[in-house]
Amino acid sequence: MYEPIRTKAVDPRIGAHRSDYPRSSRAEALDIQLAGHLAALLTVTDELGLDEAAAGIAAQVTRLRGSQPARAPRRAGREPGAEAAALHQRAHDLAARALLVAASRADTTVAILAAERMDAHAAALDLVGAH
Repeated sequence: MYEPIRTKAVDPRIGAHRSDYPRSSRAEALDIQLAGHLAALLTVTDELGLDEAAAGIAAQVTRLRGSQPARAPRRAGREPGAEAAALHQRAHDLAARALLVAASRADTTVAILAAERMDAHAAALDLVGAH
């Protein structure tokens, strides 16, 4: 029923060497992933108005990326209110992801920072849940 293929498929990559393509090492990939998780955590931390914690996270993002992270301007007089629990849960989850990647790349500084943020957000969730 089917006619056999009479010509071979031509793939321009077949003759190329692996070194012809840009590749990142595992360490570079983990740095990128960790910086992304920390940048997301920084956004939520800024949203919660936790300036001291945000400064520590921003310093680590700067170290990993080599440049200052983009940050949204703070909205004056904005209280998280009812969404505080959701923000703390999101921050806790992001800190957990950052901790996992930091452990993979053996980055003790970020692992400690992430664990501290997880503890702080877990405590905040307990307080929000109690009210």
